[in-house]
Amino acid sequence: MESKKKIIGYTTGVFDMFHVGHLNILKRAKEKCDYLIVGVSTDEVVKAYKNKTPIVNFSERKAIVESIRYVDKVVPQITMNKLDAWNELHFDIMFHGSDWQGTAMYDKIIENLNSVGVEVVFLPHTDGVSSTLLSELLYNKK
Repeated sequence: MESKKKIIGYTTGVFDMFHVGHLNILKRAKEKCDYLIVGVSTDEVVKAYKNKTPIVNFSERKAIVESIRYVDKVVPQITMNKLDAWNELHFDIMFHGSDWQGTAMYDKIIENLNSVGVEVVFLPHTDGVSSTLLSELLYNKK
């Protein structure tokens, strides 16, 4: 009897000030794959990409994500190039929040990943919560 190929999923994020939106993405992603790898953005990637420093440092964000039961493996995301991640991890499907769907950046990512047989699935964004919103609330209370 042949065994079914395990589906390897991949998602990435900063996961700064971990909140229910982050948990929802990880749970929904794990429902669609057998093995979920999560790339947590390093502090350097966040500084270069978002031009800001995360409130929670990389090692603490990584430890939080590693403790989530839906996550099988955590890797540092050291580049925004998802094809580089695929070359190293060989995932079958990539997940991202629907708030990025239709953006030029993700249209290019989809094109690149489709070329190596990877499906990109957008999962529903949890309205009303984001690390950016939490940061703004924190800074406005000072």
